[in-house]
Amino acid sequence: MLDELRAELGDALVTDPVDLDALRADKSGRVSASAPLALVEAREVAHVQAALRWASRHGVPVVPRGAGTGLAGGAIGEQGELVVSTARMNRILEISPEDELAVVEAGVINADLNVALAAHGLWYAPDPASRAISTIGGNIATNAGGLMCVKYGVTREAVLGLKLVLPDGRLLELGHRTVKGVTGYDLTALVIGSEGTLGIVVEATLRLRPLARGEVVTVSVAFPDVDSAARASAAITASGVRPAALELLDASATAAISEYLGVALAGAQLLVQTDGASAQEEADTVAAIATAHGGVAQRAADAAEGERLFAIRRAFHPAMERQGAVLIEDVAVPRSAMPAMFAAIGDIERRFGIRIPTVAHAGDGNLHPNFVVGDAAGGHLDVPEHVWAAADELFRACLRLGGTLTGEHGVGTLKRRWLREELGDDAFELQRRIKAVFDPAGIMNPGKVF
Repeated sequence: MLDELRAELGDALVTDPVDLDALRADKSGRVSASAPLALVEAREVAHVQAALRWASRHGVPVVPRGAGTGLAGGAIGEQGELVVSTARMNRILEISPEDELAVVEAGVINADLNVALAAHGLWYAPDPASRAISTIGGNIATNAGGLMCVKYGVTREAVLGLKLVLPDGRLLELGHRTVKGVTGYDLTALVIGSEGTLGIVVEATLRLRPLARGEVVTVSVAFPDVDSAARASAAITASGVRPAALELLDASATAAISEYLGVALAGAQLLVQTDGASAQEEADTVAAIATAHGGVAQRAADAAEGERLFAIRRAFHPAMERQGAVLIEDVAVPRSAMPAMFAAIGDIERRFGIRIPTVAHAGDGNLHPNFVVGDAAGGHLDVPEHVWAAADELFRACLRLGGTLTGEHGVGTLKRRWLREELGDDAFELQRRIKAVFDPAGIMNPGKVF
């Protein structure tokens, strides 16, 4: 069977055991029990089509993969599976300043795209903390958000159209190049966030924005405790101010970053960025609200200092990796429920005797609690049962507060056990039937999400 596939793909088919072993993990810390059957390093759409036609013909499960930076175990390969990587499909095919759009292959790195767009005075807004290493295809697979989505939207708001290779190898063109378009069902939006369960995204048409954001002002606020910071955050969004970014770090998170970077941080922190014509006025409002909630606010001297402050926030995940094995979670609650969610996390920490350093995209209620598990044996994340029990309580608390199990990381393998509880039986079964329409043989990313 592999000889047959190699005849079509040549050196795009990889079977070296070392290369295959690396596909057992992503950034979630989860590692599969065994390596996949083979890897296709696609360099063009035809490679993806050939791989899926072969897999469909022989009933071989397929795992789509980009840069492998996912945090939910959604792109991990296992025994008998064919991993199809689009990481080498990294061409920017078109930049249209007139239409404020770009057409890119799925393997383009998020940050690299914005470097290329800057010369045209344009900007792609979705801004995940992993932007320097994550691909556009991976961002689409999980509907990634990030630091700037409170004002500028998540990936779904920035994708006009897609090219999707179906499990039988057919190429499906979805969406449009126009600002408006409501012809038929919105299959583009359905594919975004589908985590490789419907097909493989090979190309995307992206909505861009003018790079000029006017004046940018950054305010950092130190708080004695996370409850005060969360209440201040909720008050800021309720005031009508719409920051470009509003990030919250609890005391455990700032301590980990301090140790990692060698900088002096203490207590809970809010990082707020305003932009546009009213940036200074909005920053004044932010500082006043934060001060009223017990915070000590400082304004960055200039845009460069503001970027340095946000670089501290982006250092959270590397800082946690320094702590050992970490189960990284991703829940979202209504913004008014942020204080209650942080209180629930604190209660779980005390009752289970574990640390859960947490950062949040506070402007949209998206929290990232990190369960510090300890040393990983052989790189494998072996989560003890009491940690799973603590995570279970965290998710249930989130749902009680009107929240959702994942804001941007996806379900993958880490959260599938709780999916039915959030969706309900009818919606859960309907989603499984939708998958079956795209993937009747069930070969696309089996065991992920459902």
